[in-house]
Amino acid sequence: MNDIVSKLLMYGDMDESEILMQLAKIYKDYKVLKEECDIKGVSSCKNEISNLRTSVYREIKRLLVLATDYGFDDNLWHNYLTFILMTNENPFSLTSEKVGANVGSVNSIAKSDFQTFIELFNFDFKPLEEFLDIDSFTFISDYTAVRKKELMYNLNVSEKVRALSKKLAAAKDVDAFFIAVTDFYRDYGVGMFGLNKAFRIEEKLGGIEFVAINNMDKVMLSDLIGYEIQKKKLTDNTLAFVSGKKANNVLLFGDSGTGKSTAIKAIVNEFYDKGLRMIEIYKHQFKDLSKIIAAVKNRNYKFIIYMDDLSFEEFEVEYKFLKAVIEGGVETKPENILIYATSNRRHIVKETWSDRDDVQVDNGIHKSDTMEEKLSLVNRFGVTISYSKPTPKEFYDIVIGLARRAGITNDKMDDDTLKAEANKWELSHGGLSGRTATQFVNYLLGMMDL
Repeated sequence: MNDIVSKLLMYGDMDESEILMQLAKIYKDYKVLKEECDIKGVSSCKNEISNLRTSVYREIKRLLVLATDYGFDDNLWHNYLTFILMTNENPFSLTSEKVGANVGSVNSIAKSDFQTFIELFNFDFKPLEEFLDIDSFTFISDYTAVRKKELMYNLNVSEKVRALSKKLAAAKDVDAFFIAVTDFYRDYGVGMFGLNKAFRIEEKLGGIEFVAINNMDKVMLSDLIGYEIQKKKLTDNTLAFVSGKKANNVLLFGDSGTGKSTAIKAIVNEFYDKGLRMIEIYKHQFKDLSKIIAAVKNRNYKFIIYMDDLSFEEFEVEYKFLKAVIEGGVETKPENILIYATSNRRHIVKETWSDRDDVQVDNGIHKSDTMEEKLSLVNRFGVTISYSKPTPKEFYDIVIGLARRAGITNDKMDDDTLKAEANKWELSHGGLSGRTATQFVNYLLGMMDL
């Protein structure tokens, strides 16, 4: 195996701790040890064989942990090799993401690597297993995973790995292998941005690290009842964005519980296949905005930088970082990045009555300048979408729609009964809103289960 792995060029730049690299090292040690044992006799190599067996078990365990994290199944070895191809960011894979194969000399280098992967897909572990008296590789090549709840692993990644793994295993030659991989790069991309929809940011060693958000809410726009005008404005802007046309930053503002955040999650789900990704950041991370933008500006995806419940007290100055990024900094914001924010405040930065007094009597300072400073942030969002509390009729329509979709049929609870019970619920649970309607329907489902 060491001889095979050493032939990798484009995909060979892996960390030494990678499972594949460790297995290659184990095979190198195995060959040396086998030659010694053939000369000295197996009985004189018991300790060395035991140590090598322990090394194999360690890598098998790491492979099983990876399989658990991503829900691999069937042939874990094939799944693992496929995972490498899907996540390895190199000049070939990066130029192929979201556009597919290009004409160029690099294709011949990639095909050489893919021929190596075909050898690894078909690698015979039997000699090593017989030498160490184990069946670990036979075990992982026909593996039946324990079925788990979706929240326990990244279902989005798991499905892609298993589907591509089967295609690659069935590839008749290197050309078919090449087409399968580059088609995947075209459809989904490569690396963490190719596999995942949404990310958070963590600080690491003075820089930033993108952390995938597993199993994001699968809500679609069609699941949201009401607010049709708001949904259309958001959809039209996002469609222009992913189509490569001019689009605006968006502020969704209004009453709490009206579906602002849910609408943004839904829009990411709607346009994920068109290369839309979301990066969620918090107020204390605004100082890292320039680093975030620098990390993604050259990728072939469209990124929404998502800020939920955006608001600032008058003593907070983080909004100035945001102003500079949106519009006003020396460096132009890349065309593959937009900012979508939600807020319960129309003007985001808290105002005071004194802000509206043009002149302060005691020292003559113009307060209108302060007002302009605070309003300048919201003015940099090209699209503002208002979400107000639903009317009683709209609230009941949402309740009935959610209830019927959840399986609470008319014979279990008719419309009039639903309205009456929903009215009682909202009076003591936050008033009229989509969130209250959802909580009410969840309550009904729980009571029915009991």
